[in-house]
Amino acid sequence: MRGWMTGAAMAAAAALAAGRAEASIEGPSATAFTAVETAHIAAAPDRVFAVLIEPARWWSSDHSYSGDAANFHLDARAGGCWCETLPNGGSAEHLRVVNVVPGKMLRLTGALGPLQTMPVQGVLTVSLTPAGGGTDVKLTYALIGPAGLGDLAGPVDNVLGQEVARLKATAESAR
Repeated sequence: MRGWMTGAAMAAAAALAAGRAEASIEGPSATAFTAVETAHIAAAPDRVFAVLIEPARWWSSDHSYSGDAANFHLDARAGGCWCETLPNGGSAEHLRVVNVVPGKMLRLTGALGPLQTMPVQGVLTVSLTPAGGGTDVKLTYALIGPAGLGDLAGPVDNVLGQEVARLKATAESAR
């Protein structure tokens, strides 16, 4: 994946991580971990959800195969694809939608980025809860796979933290 965790992306993720409400890695082992990112977004759940299901608006181009987040699209229904259009007629599936509750929750399965090259199973859940005149967002990405997967917990958590910060900034500016 183009620049999925380049030095610049790692630095940006670290800088953004400082502004996050909370990040954690749960149950790390050699073959599994769960990355959890939370943030409070000063926007209503319906607005946050509308932004969430348009990853081209908030996901970083640095974490794409094409180098341009504008190529992302998400079919927000069970069986739908979070996919990316690639040059010369190519495409990439990032995640598959398994559960949608508009304004409240989006659940997808699959392996993001370089995890696609490994025998990994993942479940990514984004929960939205009204709170304090805005929305509390909790992103949980549970992964299981081969020995050594646990070594990727930190980098995966950093990328997800960067993306949650981008979701927050985009939803708050979409007034």
